[in-house]
Amino acid sequence: MAKSSANGGRKSVQLGDQKITRGEGGETHQTGGTDVPPLTTQQGVPVADDQNSLRIGVRGPTALEDFHFREKLFHFDHERIPERVVHARGFGAHGYFENYQPLTEITRADLFQRAGEKTPAFVRFSTVAGNKGSADLARDVRGFAVKLYTKEGNWDLVGNNIPVFFIQDAIKFPDLIHAAKEEPDRGFPQAQTAHDNFWDFISLSPESIHMTLWIMSDRAIPRAFRFMEGFGVHTFRLINAQGKSTFVKFHWKPKLGMQSVVWNEAVKINGADPDFHRRDLWQAIQSGQFPEWELGLQLFDEKFADQFEFDVLDATKLIPEELIPVRKVGRLVLNRCVDNFFAETEQVAFCTQNVVPGIDFSNDPLLQGRNFSYLDTQLKRLGSPNFSNLPINAPKCPFHTLQQDGQMTLVNPKNR
Repeated sequence: MAKSSANGGRKSVQLGDQKITRGEGGETHQTGGTDVPPLTTQQGVPVADDQNSLRIGVRGPTALEDFHFREKLFHFDHERIPERVVHARGFGAHGYFENYQPLTEITRADLFQRAGEKTPAFVRFSTVAGNKGSADLARDVRGFAVKLYTKEGNWDLVGNNIPVFFIQDAIKFPDLIHAAKEEPDRGFPQAQTAHDNFWDFISLSPESIHMTLWIMSDRAIPRAFRFMEGFGVHTFRLINAQGKSTFVKFHWKPKLGMQSVVWNEAVKINGADPDFHRRDLWQAIQSGQFPEWELGLQLFDEKFADQFEFDVLDATKLIPEELIPVRKVGRLVLNRCVDNFFAETEQVAFCTQNVVPGIDFSNDPLLQGRNFSYLDTQLKRLGSPNFSNLPINAPKCPFHTLQQDGQMTLVNPKNR
């Protein structure tokens, strides 16, 4: 129960562990002496009143010298940043990757060198077509992006929950997204591809039929992120200490198995709780039911690639697991929700070009295009080439570059 006491014409009220004072207009004024830091401006100046602007007289105009009022509105006016052109609606969590056994025979990547090695991780799940305010259970591809903070730099495995993609060449990506997004003359439908523009594109792109069949399956309406597979989609290369290269496709296999909803359930859930997937993951982690996935590798050499029926560099095709079994090499555990959604989930910047020694690209033309586009779009979205200095993006290992200056430089290198 709140306790009140007189305090210089105002009433002090104890609310839990915080002591506040009510002003003449009923507004709250935080006071010292509690565990909650006192309210200040961005310059560290204590704020006496956060609810009333400084005015000339009781009903007079607002004074221009009210620097706290101006700072508060100025910051509010500039809070929003451009949303991602795709994968705008997402939800992230922290965790770790634990390696099962040394993989020295196929890669020199540090995180795979020792059994039991744990690497900090951040994962962002997302839909693709919808904006930030769209519903979770749209029929859509789901992004499955993993940032691993290894001892030799950050490795970003930026994948999806479907093993293939619509196109083989990145030059068609703008056309694909323009076709999948809402129609430009009307601004709808939102977060779905059930409209003429999309089907016109598909009808003119035979290589897209494979992915379209996956989209029309239950994979596109998963029960929860926890019951969802993930795929690196592209063919990558692993390099060992001797320089030998092995082709690899990456898989994430959920420990809970795969589950989906049916379409009429998805429609009902979207109406009742558009944040269904976000809420499920948040509640699971908060209650200690940490979701896990196993990292699997499909490994093959140049000889297999040359003899395979399809081009292994074509992201519209897959290699059947019956033909190349998936080798389980580690597990991913998500055990901590973000502290601040904007600072972490919104500002995290995944780039397919972020690889570490021992992991390399193939000549997949879609992957090569993504390597450029992902870096370029972070500059547009986050406003500075220094986005990698943000805490969620910065490596946890020591780093030293010769890059200089730019807006919002967050590191302060010494010497010449």
